[in-house]
Formats: sequence, C-alpha cells, structure tokens
Amino acid sequence: MFKYDIVIIGAGPAGLTAGLYAGRAGLNTLILEKISLGGRVLFTEKIENFPGVGKEISSSDLIKNMEDQIRQFNNVEIVFDEVKDIDTELKKIFTLHNTYETLSIIVATGARSKKLGIKGEDEFLGRGVSYCAICDGPLYRDKEVAIVGGGDSAIKEALFLSRFCKKVNIIHRRNILRASPLLQDKLIREPNIELILNSRVLEIRGKDKMEEILIEDLTTGNSNLLKCAGIFIYVGLQPNTEFLRGKISLDEEGFILTDENMLTSREGIFACGDCRRKSLYQIITACSEGAIASNSAENYINSIKKF
Repeated sequence: MFKYDIVIIGAGPAGLTAGLYAGRAGLNTLILEKISLGGRVLFTEKIENFPGVGKEISSSDLIKNMEDQIRQFNNVEIVFDEVKDIDTELKKIFTLHNTYETLSIIVATGARSKKLGIKGEDEFLGRGVSYCAICDGPLYRDKEVAIVGGGDSAIKEALFLSRFCKKVNIIHRRNILRASPLLQDKLIREPNIELILNSRVLEIRGKDKMEEILIEDLTTGNSNLLKCAGIFIYVGLQPNTEFLRGKISLDEEGFILTDENMLTSREGIFACGDCRRKSLYQIITACSEGAIASNSAENYINSIKKF
C-alpha cells in the first residue's frame, strides 16, 4: 500500500498544474497517467493563446516545460498506470497494478472526442475516419478530406490540413460557424477550404477504406455524395469519468459537478480540467482550475491533520 497527501488522476494541463502547486506546497503527491503526459492537448499542433509564450508554442513544448517544472520537486511522483476504481470513503485508488491510499484526490482525467454515431464511423476508424488531424492528417497529402464541426477545434484542424490536402470541406449543422472571429478570418484566406453549412453527415461509405460520405442538406432535405479520402470529426467532448459513476455527482453527460473551489460532492475529492462541467474548455482554464484544486486540497489536508 502506498500512501500520499494528494493523488492526481490525469496528467494533462490541469493535472500537471495541480501537481506543480502541490509540489510547491511540499505535499507528498502522486500523479497517475494512463497513456502519456499532456492528454488531449497533444492533438493540437500549435497553441496561440497561452499567456506569456509569445505568438505561439507547440503543444509538446508546453507540456515538456510543465513536466520539467514538476520534476524539480522530489515530493511529486509520476506513475503511468490506469485507474480502474476509487473508494470515495477511504480515499483509496485501485489501478491496474497497485492500490494507493491518500488523504485527498484530484480528478483531472480530461475528455475525448464524441462520435457522430452514424453507419460506417466505427467500421472505417483508422481507414479514413479520424478524430485527430495532427495525428493522421499527413496521411492525406494531396487528397480531399472533410471535417465535421464548426468550433475552434474543427477550424484549427481545417487550417492545419489545408497546408497539404488538396481540398478541405467543413461540414457544419448550423448556418454559421461557432469558431472565434480570428480563426474565421484565417479560414477565408485559404482557397482550398470550402464550407458546407446547414448540413450533416448521414453515412460513411467505402470498401477496404473510406471512399465517400452521404451528406444531407438540412434546409432542403436533399442528400448528396461527397468523394473524399478522410473525415475528421470534431463535434464535442465526452468526459473520461466512467469509473466515477455512482461515486460522485456527474451531470447527464458525465461531466463532474463541482463548486468554485473545485470540490466535488465528496469531501476531499476535487476535479479540474475538461472532465468538469464548465462554460469554457481551454488550456488556460484547465491550468487555473488545477491550481485552485491543488490549493483546495491543501486546505482540506491541513484541516484534517489538525485532528
């Protein structure tokens, strides 16, 4: 049995920031990460709106800087292991390989891309269907592709793909995009990007790999086929909180409900980052929540250590 002051589940920007603040507070801290440091932020090539880093910074460099800051503290340990369950009463965490006991828990498990839930989406995953242009985009050099979505993530990925794809079609259900004006200004300057608004994808078709998509015009109800080699889907987030159902309060979509101090419905358990219900899902908000969660956990630990 391993015992800590704080166990942080997840090592994206929120979890790493929480770890940094816990390290500075001198708390015996464990960060558990299932796959790799950085989480979903690594799906973005460049970050342009993080304060103090100049015009832009690569996501990998930003995460490496965060890791270097944490590694200077001997009281913070990073372990790669998958959390399977937690005991909210005893503050025990059960992973694939160990059991950890702690005084407090910070959940920073992030979120993953939602699926469209249409025919062909699962069948052609990795053979034309992708949720990460940074990961798979270069495979479609000089080919025509489609992106589904109209928010910042979708438009950023469209701009990235436009550098080497012959054509990028953006398919969005509404008649206007939800992306920031700055990104939309960049979008209209790219001659190989086309908007297909008031539309939705009904089906993904192909043989050995994806070859075309069936699109419905939501204004007329008419359908047509679009030939393309790949489709990149950006239609929202699904929080990585399945192991917490019945343990703490979640909303109908599975996002963790907290107060302004990042406290969940269970004493001594806090949450931050994209797994938490909030109005803005950005790296800067994830980092600020990580700092708050760590400070709240520190205050909680100090209160129980008095007894």
